[in-house]
Amino acid sequence: MLSVLVYVLVVAIVIGLVWWLVDFMPVPEPLNRMVKMVSMVIGIIIVIYALLSLAGIGGLPALR
Repeated sequence: MLSVLVYVLVVAIVIGLVWWLVDFMPVPEPLNRMVKMVSMVIGIIIVIYALLSLAGIGGLPALR
């Protein structure tokens, strides 16, 4: 369970870093919003995958 928590924390840090980097760089507005949306969707999918492995339904075997 601790490994899933660390995994989710690392994913949150990476997504936050991408979010900050897109805000920091002078990216045009449509591309800015698109990159944020794609990174958030990928982050949510990774977190759901990690939580499914915690429940034993599937996911990453190393996190069980």
